[in-house]
Amino acid sequence: MISIIDYGMGNLGSVKKALTYLGYESVITDDPTVAMAAEGLILPGVGAISQAMYALKDKKLDSLVHRYVDTGRPFLGICLGMQMLFESSEEGRAVAGLGVFPGQVLRFPSDMGLKIPQIGWNNLKQVAHPDLRQDDYVYFVHSFYCAPARAEDIAATTEYGIEYASAVARENVLATQFHPEKSGEVGLAILNRWARRTR
Repeated sequence: MISIIDYGMGNLGSVKKALTYLGYESVITDDPTVAMAAEGLILPGVGAISQAMYALKDKKLDSLVHRYVDTGRPFLGICLGMQMLFESSEEGRAVAGLGVFPGQVLRFPSDMGLKIPQIGWNNLKQVAHPDLRQDDYVYFVHSFYCAPARAEDIAATTEYGIEYASAVARENVLATQFHPEKSGEVGLAILNRWARRTR
């Protein structure tokens, strides 16, 4: 069973639908006991990080993330779920994150001549994780990007005016700025490679 963390924000239904299509049993839950018992845990998310962190803490799910990561079982963060794993974000009034990865979440520069948020398809570069493939074409929706403090945590990069970390990984944790559940067959393949570790 894979648990999808429900803290009141995020694309929960589309993640569950993708897992079902791939043949994996999953549950959407805000119960820490249920989440801790899962063979794999997903932290999805869309929206503002300040609201998301408040909701996560209000449901006592922030400590759950740390406890689950420490078990060594597969953990996946998606979009805002990736950003929340960092120490802080400059969105709004400097929000503190979960600190699973050292580093910050920064806003895209406004002088790049590009639309912000980045909405649409883009490629993965500098891939350094077995679940990802060089030049995978995947779907993004975000105005902020993660700036890891450690180069070894970067699992892939993407270019959008600047080159930024579009995926990070360490041991049992993988997190993607893009949405694998909305990235067609390529995204489903990424999700499947991750989910196979839960069996």
